Amino acid sequence: MVIMSRPTVAIVGRPNVGKSLLFNRLAERKNAAIVEDTPGVTRDRIYAEAEWRGRVFDLIDTGGIEPKTDNEILRFMREQAYIAIDNADVVILVTDVKTGVTAADADVASMLKRSKKPVVLCVNKIDTPGDPPAEFYEFYNLGMGDPVGVSAMHGYGTGDLLDRCFEYFPEETDEFDEREGMLKVAVIGKPNAGKSSLINRVTGEERVIVSNIPGTTRDAVDSIVRRGEDSFLFIDTAGIRKQSKVIEDIEKFSVMRAVMAIERADVCILMIDARDGVTDQDTKIAGLAHDSGKAVIIAVNKWDLIEKETSTQAEFEKKIRVDLAYMTYAPVMFISAKTGLRVENLFAEIKKVAAANSFRATTGMLNTILADATARVQPPTDKGRRLKVYYMTQVGIKPPTFVCFCNDAKLFHYSYLRYLENRLRDAYDFTGTPIKMIVRQRGEKE
Repeated sequence: MVIMSRPTVAIVGRPNVGKSLLFNRLAERKNAAIVEDTPGVTRDRIYAEAEWRGRVFDLIDTGGIEPKTDNEILRFMREQAYIAIDNADVVILVTDVKTGVTAADADVASMLKRSKKPVVLCVNKIDTPGDPPAEFYEFYNLGMGDPVGVSAMHGYGTGDLLDRCFEYFPEETDEFDEREGMLKVAVIGKPNAGKSSLINRVTGEERVIVSNIPGTTRDAVDSIVRRGEDSFLFIDTAGIRKQSKVIEDIEKFSVMRAVMAIERADVCILMIDARDGVTDQDTKIAGLAHDSGKAVIIAVNKWDLIEKETSTQAEFEKKIRVDLAYMTYAPVMFISAKTGLRVENLFAEIKKVAAANSFRATTGMLNTILADATARVQPPTDKGRRLKVYYMTQVGIKPPTFVCFCNDAKLFHYSYLRYLENRLRDAYDFTGTPIKMIVRQRGEKE
């Protein structure tokens, strides 16, 4: 598909000036970024697609910049904002009219001047229309040109703000948007399983915050990763905590967003911490991907930290197969995001399981498999009445979905349906993907 080249707009500023609320307003996506009256809630760069005056552009929300801090999280947030600025065509510096110009605002403005990027100064929280308050004119002291007064809460002034950004958009050129054809990969798992470390390893940059503090990544973050002629869109999800620990609204949003990331993905990489093995939490997270019909790879991370004997890996995989009995189709890989052990092997596996998830079989071949299967193992009977399976057809992909037409659906025992699924897996390589089997009784409306 040919589209116009996309400009990129980064929203920056010190914590708690309303960046995420403005992001949601400009993107017109409710809760696209986590919004809460707590400084430092948005920790990573968050992306959205937006449109103004017929031009589609990418919007980046960033964690608040604290220019001088020893706090580990705030320092990482500042580094993330720097990366966002480097990638932007124009930067919106958000300030707060209610607090006036602060030393932190001045420091951020100074840093932006050094970046040489076009900057639009936004003075937020002007919540009544009409002439701006006297405090508004104080922001001229930042030396960033004419400020634009807005209310992210009510939407006042956002059109003027976008008009100013539009002036800095690069000229339109035709180019292919390769994201249209990219495989989308969601990295899922409980907090501190190594999801962000894996993203940073495959992208080769400090793409998301990595810390030994569980639950550091709160939002889903997208990264484009290229390997040879192939491009992948990696989605790093907020670690899904146990429901009993989901107390803050922030955590509830994060769980919801992880589910949304799974829905967006073609392939899910389920990260398991090798030191913990499969926990109840891992089982629940795996279930989310399974129920969504996604292709899945189980990545046992931190394998470099495990003392090994001859059969350590085989024994570990055997236990995974027991603990995740409903996901026997998923390949298991033993990796270390920290050292890079077998990480590059993931890409071939991603392509393989995605292909299986999208595979479509011919009806003729399916009925040859069905005839052979029913000849080997007779369909079950009940009270002298035998199940007859007339034919099978594939009605969908992602996941591969098959319908079996029969004489009486009540006779179609679950175990026989599983038997037919196994025969399909013997005939085709469905590694990494669940299969959906539907029973229809002849004469039943489809």
